[in-house]
Amino acid sequence: MAYLLAIDQGTTSSRAMLFRDDLSVAAKAQQEYTQHFPASGWVEHEPEDIWTSTLATCRAAMREGDVTASGIAAIGISNQRETVVVWDRQTGQAIHRAIVWQDRRTADVCARLQAEGSETLITARTGLIADPYFSATKIAWILDHVSGARERAERGDLLFGTVDCYLLWRLTGGAVHATDATNASRTLLFNIHTGAWDDDLLKLLRVPRAMLPEVRDCASDFGVTHPDLFGGPIAIRGIAGDQQAATIGQACFAPGMMKSTYGTGCFAVLNTGETAVASNNKLLTTIAYQLNGKRTYALEGSIFVAGSAVQWLRDSLHLIKTAHDSDNLAPTADETQSVYLVPAFVGLGAPYWNPRVRGALFGLTRNTGPAELAQAALESVCYQTHDLWQAMRADWPDLISKDTTLRVDGGMAISDWTMQRLADILKATVDRPVIPETTALGAAYLAGHAAGVCPSPEAFAANWQLDRRFTPTMDDALRTKKLRGWSQAVKGLLASDMDT
Repeated sequence: MAYLLAIDQGTTSSRAMLFRDDLSVAAKAQQEYTQHFPASGWVEHEPEDIWTSTLATCRAAMREGDVTASGIAAIGISNQRETVVVWDRQTGQAIHRAIVWQDRRTADVCARLQAEGSETLITARTGLIADPYFSATKIAWILDHVSGARERAERGDLLFGTVDCYLLWRLTGGAVHATDATNASRTLLFNIHTGAWDDDLLKLLRVPRAMLPEVRDCASDFGVTHPDLFGGPIAIRGIAGDQQAATIGQACFAPGMMKSTYGTGCFAVLNTGETAVASNNKLLTTIAYQLNGKRTYALEGSIFVAGSAVQWLRDSLHLIKTAHDSDNLAPTADETQSVYLVPAFVGLGAPYWNPRVRGALFGLTRNTGPAELAQAALESVCYQTHDLWQAMRADWPDLISKDTTLRVDGGMAISDWTMQRLADILKATVDRPVIPETTALGAAYLAGHAAGVCPSPEAFAANWQLDRRFTPTMDDALRTKKLRGWSQAVKGLLASDMDT
């Protein structure tokens, strides 16, 4: 039996999963690592923590599965996207902490780009907007704030990579500096129509070309691991950003298919096939995957805070001990209260794209307690998904209909209460798969496909398995009331930014 090892490097933890050649799960390991918040709206990781936790979980999964390097056909990597690492080409040492996708420190730079009219060029070439969420302004910030970094980058002494690229470089002992098209498409530097780094954008955003990795297909030859790491070399054959990997893991290969992943943030992706649909509703046009040199596009809506709202209840407010406690609390909330959490802890993502606002609670009463706050946190994810759902329907009404089913995955998708409430708020069917770790599954499939272990996308899609289907049961009047209250809360938050 041939095995596939999937690396799922996330925002708050690193995970490794070992899959059998039929894509059933053989073993898995997970390890959290430290988040750093040096200033309001700033989020950083130690690159060495990313590396050591990834290495440790890979070794742990191999031990649990009793598999050696020779038994693994290939490794696939999925990763938190947009997060920036800059390191020395010779020593491999990062010159600064990784700046995380959630980080908002370059909001002023992005505002200036918008004021200058540069966002039109950025959107036309990349499908994205001028927002600190993406990589390019983070790269420039590091080069401008680390002494001598810009000069070293111009000389070719420094390398840039999103987390997949950084891990690949470390895994191969510095032999391969490459990424895939999905991760490249999230940098603000990659032309999604030509499939190449864009010189105009490099000049505009002040990023030296010498830093950039080679861009390859999602299923490709990415080299082999250094033999000392796992007791022998292992081929690396797949890379995709986490949301694109989840789209593949959910077998959303046909135009009109849609998935939403609920992890630290929430990301809804709609397959648009060969058409790069330009959004009129502040969604992103992105590359869903690239296989055999052919790009498939998607519309994406990005929510910055989903599961991290539950972490906030646990780690900051100490209202719960485990994330699962929120599932038990939410159903006991007083339904006569209308409490709304707008979790803009690092600004609001799609479809608002406001990096300046911060989170707020609305509708608090003297009787508001842990149950009401837990329900508000879980419902906030459902409301934000509804905002994306409506925007996608407006952008592509022919493919988003009342009969469209949303496939869900990620840690929050395990919560039956939250998924039922999501179906109620969307007034749509929500399907949860048997394997909830679809990001890792997608990475494993890409690696297996390139290694000749896994079947065609069509055959893979035919084997997608449903765990549970959630259908809407909420009264229309109550649903309308809840959505009206959410809309008023968001408007109130946005108005507070206008007043500052």
